[in-house]
Parts: sequence; structure tokens; C-alpha cells
Amino acid sequence: MFRLVERFFSLQGEGKYAGVPSYFLRTGGCNLHCPGFGTEYEVAGERRRGCDTWFAVDRAFAESWESVEDARRLLAELDETFEEIGYLPHVVITGGEPLIYGSDATFYSVVSGLVERGVRITFETNGTVEPDFANFPAYCRCVFALSLKLSNSGEVRERRIHPRTLKSIAANASEYFLKFTIDRMLIDSGRAEKEIAEIRGILPEAEVFCMPVGESRSTIWRNDRAVFEFCMRHNYRYSDRLHIRVFDMTQGV
Repeated sequence: MFRLVERFFSLQGEGKYAGVPSYFLRTGGCNLHCPGFGTEYEVAGERRRGCDTWFAVDRAFAESWESVEDARRLLAELDETFEEIGYLPHVVITGGEPLIYGSDATFYSVVSGLVERGVRITFETNGTVEPDFANFPAYCRCVFALSLKLSNSGEVRERRIHPRTLKSIAANASEYFLKFTIDRMLIDSGRAEKEIAEIRGILPEAEVFCMPVGESRSTIWRNDRAVFEFCMRHNYRYSDRLHIRVFDMTQGV
């Protein structure tokens, strides 16, 4: 069994495949909390801070998550949805952290079933959970968007950077790339340059995409120009955040 927070059809909003029609499966639960990103939300009158998908991370919201116990049923529903769409869109499995379910039989059956149907799957992962490629070979045919967290996430380095996991993904995945969420302060301090260079030392062949911190239109503008100029200086790819620009939110779009 695994937990789904939401599923919806949209465009990929970030990274290498921004703009590509994609069907999203957002899983519930994460092994990181990232309070440094500073998105504020409330639980039973208590103010908390986390990332912009706090509703898929904080287990205080788990009662609203869907429990998926039957892979065949979900695949049948997806087949019907794709028929209504009229073509096979990319499928983005995001979270939370989807790979916490990587060894779950139901989760893997959904992934392998989609791969067998010819669906291109991208995992949006923080890069800290190592897939078992030998025992779950369908993962070898997936794209891994490695959304690694830097020090501005508020997580300590030992929790957010796992070199062995990154090397395993690079050696086994059909495709992978790095994606960082950074802000003006991290850039101005010099830490963004230093921390990304350290990670590139682990994955020297990976393309690098950088996008601005911000959970809404009113906050993303504080960092977008600094990230834009940072990418120009270091020959990285700038990734905007289309869902926030268009819808001013991150949930259900």
C-alpha cells in the first residue's frame, strides 16, 4: 500500500521538461521537512514552516490522503483517464518523497504497469532514497529529476546529500538531472555556488537546473532575477515555476 495526496493532468512546471503535458501522481510522506524554505501553514492552530508542498509532507494531513492497495484498479483508472486525454502524457510521480514507497509491491506494480504501456515516467525525488534497481528493474527505464536540497532548506548536510544514492541513480536510470531551489541570500553568501559545485563533484555529467524559492507570485519575484543571473554566470539552466506563475499555487495544478 502507498498513499496518494492528489492526481491530476497538467503541464510539467519545472526542470528539463517544463511545458510538457503530464499527469501527476503526488504521494504522501517525506523523509525531509525543509523548514528553511519558509512556507507557513497551520495545523490545529499551530503555525508551522516547511516546503511549498507541506500538504504532502506533514503527516498531520494524512487522513485526507488516499490509500492505494490495488494497483490494477489504479492502472485501469489511469487507462480511462489517458483515453479521455487522447494520448499518453508523461507521468510525473512526485511528493512528498515518492521513493519512500520504492520497495512497496503496489507502488512498483503501478510503475511497472505504466512503463509496460509505454508511458515516460519522471520521479521528482530529493535524492536521498536509493532505489533497488536490481530487484525493481522498471526503475531503470525512468527519468530521475534530482531535486537535491541545499543548506537554505534548513536540513543538515548528512540528511540531504547521499553520494552513494546519487551515484546509483546515475549508473542505472535512463536519464537524470539536477534541480535546485535557491534564493537570493544563498547566492549572495556564495553558498549556492559552493554547494552546487560539491554536488557536481559527485555527478559531473549531470545537467543543472536552478529555480527560485517561492510558494506564490508575491514571493517568487524576490528571488527570480538573482537566480536568473546566477545561471548566466555559471552556465546552468534557469527553470521557472510555471504553476506558481499561472495559478499562484502548487496544489492540484
